[in-house]
Amino acid sequence: MTITPIPAFNDNYIWLMQANEQAVCVDPGEAAPVLAYLQQHRLSLHSILITHHHRDHIGGVADLQEAFPDAIIYGPEDIACVTQAMQEGDVLDVLGEPVVVWEVPGHTHNHIAYLLTIHGTAAPHVFCGDTLFSAGCGRVFCGTIEQLQHSLARFQSLPDATLFYPAHEYTASNLRFALSVEPDNQAAIAALAVATDTPTLPVTLAHEKAINPFLRLDSEQIQQQVALQGMSMINDAAVFASLRQLKNQF
Repeated sequence: MTITPIPAFNDNYIWLMQANEQAVCVDPGEAAPVLAYLQQHRLSLHSILITHHHRDHIGGVADLQEAFPDAIIYGPEDIACVTQAMQEGDVLDVLGEPVVVWEVPGHTHNHIAYLLTIHGTAAPHVFCGDTLFSAGCGRVFCGTIEQLQHSLARFQSLPDATLFYPAHEYTASNLRFALSVEPDNQAAIAALAVATDTPTLPVTLAHEKAINPFLRLDSEQIQQQVALQGMSMINDAAVFASLRQLKNQF
C-alpha cells in the first residue's frame, strides 16, 4: 500500500491510499484533484473516509459518488453523505489492511480518526483530520476544550513511531505560535527552518512531542508564558485551555 497527499484548496491535504488498482481517499474537500489523480494512475475509488462534517472535508463527496457510484462513504453517523456510519472501536478492511475507528471529539462533537495498521509495520498510520496538526491542534467549534484535550492525550499514548496524517499544512504558522510560548525550544526552531519551504506531513508522534505545545503542557517555559498572560495554569487542563485561547488570538 502507498499513501499519497493530494493538495486541495490553499492548504488542505486529501490523503489517498492505493493498492493494486484500488484507492481510498480521506476527507475529499473537492473532487477535481482526486479525479485527476485517479484518472492519471488508472485507479478505481473503492471508498471514502470522512473524519468530520466541515465543508472543506466533504465538499467533493457528491462528485466522487457520481463518478464512482459503488464507493462506500464511511464517517460519523450524522453526516448526510455517509453511507456506512462509524463509531468507536469499529474495524474496517481498507485495501486488505485493518483500520480501527477512534472517536476524537473536540474540534467537532463527532470527529473521528482512522488508525491504519499496514502489515509488517509496528506503529499505526493515523488519519486525524483536524484534531491534531503538526505543532498544533484544531480550533474548538461544536465540541468542547475538555474533549479536545482528552483526544490529544489519547493520541499521545500511541507509540512514538506513529505517523499522523493531518488534513492541513499549517505547520509553519503553528511553529511560530509554538515559539511564542516556548522560544527556547531548539527542536521547534529547527522544524520552522524546514517547514517554511518544505511540506512537513506526515509526522511522527515523537516529533510532535518535541515541538507541539499542546503535547508539552509540562514545559516550564510554556507554563511561565501562560502565567505571564494572566491565564489559568492550575492544572494541565487549564494550561491546555489557555494555550488554545492564546492560539486563537495569535
